[in-house]
Amino acid sequence: MPDRNPSQTSAPDLPRPALSPREIEVLRAWLVLDSKLAVTETLNIAMGTVNTHLTRIRAKYSEVGRPAPTKASLVARAVQDGHISLDEL
Repeated sequence: MPDRNPSQTSAPDLPRPALSPREIEVLRAWLVLDSKLAVTETLNIAMGTVNTHLTRIRAKYSEVGRPAPTKASLVARAVQDGHISLDEL
């Protein structure tokens, strides 16, 4: 999955969590694939690892005041922060 330049696509005034490159990779995979199982197969990682990354991503968004408790809210955050475009979904 190609890297995005957040400065070109992100909403400028929103506080952004410091997601690791691997967290972004897992987040992007989960948003474009049908299931967490598909993420495990695509990235060759365990289901627990996927869940841990998503839990940490949600916690980081909550810490900056932008909670994302649902998949739909994570889609919105990822688009706002330039991690994925609507065309990729």
